[in-house]
This record gives sequence, C-alpha cells and structure tokens, in this order.
Amino acid sequence: MRYIKHTLYSIGALILVGFIALAFSSHPLPEDKYSSAENDYNVYALEIPEVLDFSGEVMPLQSPDIRERMDRELLVNTYWQSNGLLLIKRSHRYFPVLEPILKSYGIPDDFKYLALIESGLQNVTSPAGAKGFWQIMKSTGKDYGLEINSNVDERYNLELSTHVACKYFLKAKEKFGSWTLAAAAYNAGIRGISNQLDKQNVSGYYDLLLGEETGRYVFRAVALKEIMEHPKKYGYNFVQDDMYSAIPTSKVEVDTAVTDFVQFAAKFGLNYKQLKLHNPWLREGFLNNKSRKLYTLEIPEKGYYENKN
Repeated sequence: MRYIKHTLYSIGALILVGFIALAFSSHPLPEDKYSSAENDYNVYALEIPEVLDFSGEVMPLQSPDIRERMDRELLVNTYWQSNGLLLIKRSHRYFPVLEPILKSYGIPDDFKYLALIESGLQNVTSPAGAKGFWQIMKSTGKDYGLEINSNVDERYNLELSTHVACKYFLKAKEKFGSWTLAAAAYNAGIRGISNQLDKQNVSGYYDLLLGEETGRYVFRAVALKEIMEHPKKYGYNFVQDDMYSAIPTSKVEVDTAVTDFVQFAAKFGLNYKQLKLHNPWLREGFLNNKSRKLYTLEIPEKGYYENKN
C-alpha cells in the first residue's frame, strides 16, 4: 500500500512538473520572447532577380544605388501585404480593360502598372486635383479632349482616361526615345524630365537625380510587376475565387438630358448607387446635355445585384 501511495505521489509530481513546463513554454519569460517571435513570424531579406526590366529596357542593377533602390521597393511592396493583396485582387477586374487599349496603341503591357502606383486602381483625387485611375489633371484632360465639369468628368471614365494616358505615353516616347523616360514623364511631366536631362547632362532615367516621388516611380512599377508575376514567391497566397471579378455590362446610349438618375436606374432594375458605381464619370444626380452629346452608359446585367425596395 505504501509502495502504491509513493508511486501515485511520484506520478502526481511528474504531472505537476509537466503542467509548469507547459505553462512556461506557452508564456515564455521576457528573455525568451524574441526566440518565440522568431518562430511565429519572420521577415526575410529578399533576393533581387538577376535581370529586371521595364518595357524591355533593362535596369542597371550592377550599379549599387540602383540595386539598393530596387531592394527598397521590393521590400516595401512585399511586406505591405494588405495593400499588395488588394492590388492583386483589383488587377483581376481592371487589367483586362487596360491591356487591350494599351496594345491598340502599341504601348508595352508594363504601363498598366503605372495605374497601380498612380491610384491603386481606384477613382481617387490627389491633393493637387488629379483624378481617376490615371490621375489626370484638369488641364491635361481637357487638352486631350475629355469633358470635365461639375456634371460630367470623364477622367473617371476608365476607358476614355486610358486612351488619354496612352496618347501621353506616345508623346513622351517620341520625345525621349525611351519607354522608361516616358513612364517617368507621366509622373514629372515631359518638360520636367527634359529640363533635368539637360541640366544634368545625361540621357537616361537611371542616371538622373530626381525628387523622391519620380525617383521611385519606375522602381515601384518594376517591383509591382515582379511581385504580381510571381506572387507565391513573395508570400501572396490566394485562389481564383478570391479575386475581384468584373460584372458583365451592356452599353446604353443617351443623347438627351436625364432629369433624375434614380428613376433612370430603376428602369433597368438598379438603384442609384449601382448605376453610379458603373458610371462614376456622372458627377451629379442628373445629366444636363444641352448639346445633345451622345454618352454611353454601362448597365450591369440582371442577376448580379439584389435590390429591395
């Protein structure tokens, strides 16, 4: 009996020691907190690919400053995971709109990444007043034929604004003979890049000393291109169903005034919000159209929205 009691006491003591050890392993002492964090989450230095390019123009990664600047953009865009994943999701919806338009102008596919860094593929407004996916200034938009007023702002029309961006890219390419400089000019202006090339007596983007934004511009585009072409390599995991898909639409032409877009939307089984989501260039709840201009509206196909009156 004494032997049995002794055995039970020994077993109890071992169990108690086990619980204590488990408690300390689950809640490490302060000196162990870093080793615990190391096991839970890791941030790794990234290996820079041997060759990177923008629109077929190779980056001179053998230059130390170029390599470090590229390293910065890869790190920033890899470890800003929430933003990166959102960009990947949105690109699935909007790149199919941008790509054929770029191709129709003979512009390299890489230029679609400029829309990513300009706006995150959202209809945003900059502090300077640039608007839409391509962040077009009012004066530039009007110069290229966009209608811009309080009633209609075609900078928010993705197709029309992409045509404007393409015309600007071609103008810059003709001026500089380089797609990389053409991309930089979209951020700093053709005159701005031209002045810096003359002032610094160089001929290429990677030889220019530029301000923070334009100096990072092409590097950011190349970093996003690399990450989005090899997402799993940079830790992004998703399946096709996670992506944002485009809602099929039909086109409706309007060449008269529309007094009330709430009633107009209802004719197509939509509410006002849904109509404006697909036609953000309509800036008010009505359309003036005194000139009887022909406008094309995108109307979502039935079955994608469920409305309750």
